[in-house]
Amino acid sequence: MHIVLVIVGGLAGLAAFYFGYRMFGRSPATGAALFIWVWLIASLLNGAVGVFKAGIPVINEVAAFIPIFGIPAAIAWYLAYRYGG
Repeated sequence: MHIVLVIVGGLAGLAAFYFGYRMFGRSPATGAALFIWVWLIASLLNGAVGVFKAGIPVINEVAAFIPIFGIPAAIAWYLAYRYGG
């Protein structure tokens, strides 16, 4: 369930970057591209907390990292390069 919540949080963050850039008159595709880097850092920190604070094995965190980072990042990549012009 934690993985689903983090993915939904990532999608909400993507929406904030995408529409936030649009709201301020900048290219929303640029916001989506920037989100990928921000989400990478957030996903890595999430995994580090899981390993060092919660005691979850690294292999489990790596397996969780793939959908946690991959789903929001893939959608961000699509938005950035499909609508980036």
